[in-house]
Amino acid sequence: MKEKASGSEREKRTLQIVLVLNAAIAIAFLVTGALGDSSALIANGLDNLSDAAVYALSLVALSHGLKWKTRAATASGVMLLVFAAGVLFDVGRRYFEGSEPIGPTMMIMSAVAAVVNYACLKLLQRIQDPDVNLRAATTFSYNDFISNGGILIAGVLVWWLGTNWPDLLVGFATALIAIKGGIEILRDARAETKKSPV
Repeated sequence: MKEKASGSEREKRTLQIVLVLNAAIAIAFLVTGALGDSSALIANGLDNLSDAAVYALSLVALSHGLKWKTRAATASGVMLLVFAAGVLFDVGRRYFEGSEPIGPTMMIMSAVAAVVNYACLKLLQRIQDPDVNLRAATTFSYNDFISNGGILIAGVLVWWLGTNWPDLLVGFATALIAIKGGIEILRDARAETKKSPV
């Protein structure tokens, strides 16, 4: 019993840390994305912001039963799909209206974010026997880490070629990754509900 309580405390502390880190990196992404006219940076800022909201939901769910946890995970999946739709809209807008992303800004921000998201991923992977909510949180951090690599490459190409298409491509790819992650989380939540109906 004591071991279970201590595990739950560890999960709570881990989620609190990744919540704060994601909120901070989201603000940094959104600010640099606006200043650097980058769809990829704004997409990742919105992604991290939705992650932070999901981690807050997960924290609430930790002190409740399975029903709450699967509901929180379902909300996480839906939020990812909504975020993806918003990013696709932004990419389309920039494609037609044009944009001038700043390559070096993209490269620096993506490198900083990669370090933060890698730290979040390692913290989440340390938790033994994660529930549906924590598995969703791990999916988020993994997706973010992959996206950061894409932004770094796009930043190099934008700077080298002097064109905006790499930025738009990464923004589009980020949306596709979010759609994939959202569907996986919803499937996991549904399977959990069927396995242990409450």
